[in-house]
Amino acid sequence: MPTIHAGRYSTRVEGPFVMFLIGFRINHPLAFNKWIPVAKAMGPMLQELYANPQLGFLGAQSSLYWPGVTMTQYWRSFDQLVDYAQSRNAAHLPAWKAFNQSVGDDGSVGIWHETYQVAAGQYESIYANMPRFGLALAGTHEPATGHLRDARTRMQP
Repeated sequence: MPTIHAGRYSTRVEGPFVMFLIGFRINHPLAFNKWIPVAKAMGPMLQELYANPQLGFLGAQSSLYWPGVTMTQYWRSFDQLVDYAQSRNAAHLPAWKAFNQSVGDDGSVGIWHETYQVAAGQYESIYANMPRFGLALAGTHEPATGHLRDARTRMQP
């Protein structure tokens, strides 16, 4: 069980960063042979990313919804995200190839992503009585006191 940090906390990330949302949707729940491999594909990629911080990956948080999964990832830069996705030496391309060979455009499983570039200081966060969560997994985890006490001052660089 994660440690609950009593009180109010905020987070900071040095410089700009990228927020990458990625997920899949189960369109045909009985097509286990299609969506289970998709669900399993992210684990090896995350292991690789956490083991190699020089790739630019900062952290991630998963969320379940019916009928799918969303993962919020934080990256140092858009270029590092794209470099990882296109690297012939990384786990992503084999997973992408397997998806296209198994699912392709048959409609059984949907995949999606959205990418946002965040300028330095152009975000704010608050966590009350929470474990480290979301952006706090990628940045600092600091008591929300002083200039971090309210949303307006947290948003200022």
